[in-house]
Amino acid sequence: MTYWMVKSEPQSYSWADFVEKNEDVWDGVRNYQARNYLREMELGDLVFFYHSGKEKAIVGIAEVSQEQFPDAKDNAWTAVKLKVKRPLKNAVSLADIKAEDNLSDLPMLKQSRLSVLPVGKIEFDLLLKMGS
Repeated sequence: MTYWMVKSEPQSYSWADFVEKNEDVWDGVRNYQARNYLREMELGDLVFFYHSGKEKAIVGIAEVSQEQFPDAKDNAWTAVKLKVKRPLKNAVSLADIKAEDNLSDLPMLKQSRLSVLPVGKIEFDLLLKMGS
């Protein structure tokens, strides 16, 4: 199993919007590196849902329910389907992430502009603990 993080501006598409649908297509990604990460996602992989913008926090966990397929708006790009797993009991803020020395190599801190990023198993478990 591989672990991931997807980012979304809550005013465009929030965790609450996602929960309301329970399962949704993650599309509209227009960055080559982020697209490549979508292509690596496999059925059952776990995905942190991160609110970017003003909130800047991990708020929930999703699961890959369908592996890569062409983005309906542009076949040159990739989409996946995600389903809601559960909310985090406590949101994990960007400030909390930056304050944790064991998360200093987290890709989201190094490539902050990407909307899809890998998360290592150790980091995933630590973030999960921080959010419980």
